Amino acid sequence: MSSVPFQGIIAYPITPFTQDDQVDLTALKALLDKLLASGVHGISPLGSTGVLPYLSDEEREAVTETTLKHISGRVPILVGVSSLTTERTIYHAKFAEKAGATAVMVIPMSYWKLTDDEIVEHYKTVAEAISVPIMAYNNPATGGIDMSSQLLARLLEISNVVMIKESTGDVQRMYRLFETFGSDVAIYNGSNPLALAAFGAGARGWCTAAPCLIPELTLGLYEALSQNDLERGRVLFYQQFPLLEFIVQRGLPRTIAAGLELLGMPMGPLRAPLKPLEQKEVKFLKTLLQRCLKPQSVSIN
Repeated sequence: MSSVPFQGIIAYPITPFTQDDQVDLTALKALLDKLLASGVHGISPLGSTGVLPYLSDEEREAVTETTLKHISGRVPILVGVSSLTTERTIYHAKFAEKAGATAVMVIPMSYWKLTDDEIVEHYKTVAEAISVPIMAYNNPATGGIDMSSQLLARLLEISNVVMIKESTGDVQRMYRLFETFGSDVAIYNGSNPLALAAFGAGARGWCTAAPCLIPELTLGLYEALSQNDLERGRVLFYQQFPLLEFIVQRGLPRTIAAGLELLGMPMGPLRAPLKPLEQKEVKFLKTLLQRCLKPQSVSIN
C-alpha cells in the first residue's frame, strides 16, 4: 500500500472567475497565498468548491498547473481529477501526476447510476495508469452515487487507493471502515458540521473550504484535538458550527465566494448556472462571520 501523504487540515480553494467568465489565475494565486499563510497542512484544487464539473479540460489543466507551480512543494497538493468517463479521469490524473501532484482525488460521476463492480473497475483502471496515491471521494450530494462501507472497503484493496474522503455526514461509516481495516486506514472528513465527531472517530484529517474564511478556527480545532484538549476543541467547534452548517446548506461555491468578498478578497462572479447568494443571505453570512472573527474585519461592499 502506498504511503499516505496527508494529515490535518486540507484546504479547498474556490476557482475564481473574471467578469468575462475566464478563470482568474491571478486571484487564485492570491487565495493560495492566503491559505499558505494561515498554516493549512495541504491544499486541494478542483474539488466541489472549485466547481470542477463546470470547467473545460484546458481550464482544469490551468488551475492544476498554476496551483502546483505557485505552491512549489510548500505543502502537499491533492488534485481533483474526476470526470464522467474513465478515459477522461485517467487523462486528468496523468496530467496532475506529471505536473507534480502529491495525490489525486476521484469521485465517481455518472449520468446513469453505476454498479459497485463498475465503480471498482473505474478506480482500478485509473490506479493502474498512475503511480501517485488516490483518495476515493464519497459525496452522494454532489456525485449522485453513495458508496457503501462495503464498496469503500473494496476500493481500499486497490494498491494505490489509500485514502477515503467521507462526506455523507454519517460517522458510523468511519467506524465500520476502522473495524474492517484497523487504525491504519486513512479516512478524511468531508462533512463540515461533522468535524468534531469525525476526529473523535479517528479521522486523519478534515477536507474543507472553511479555511478560506476562518482558518484560525479550523486549524485551532485540529490542533486542540491533536493535543487531546477536548474541552478547547469543543469550544472552537461550536464557535464555528453555525457557519459550517450554513456553508453546506447554501452550497460551497456560493458561500465561499460571498464570504471572501465580505473579507475584502473578491473572487469574481460564479459560473452559470450558479448564482450568488441573495442579499439577505449575505447579511446573515456576515453575522456568522462576525461571530467567528473580529467584527471590524468583515464589511459588505
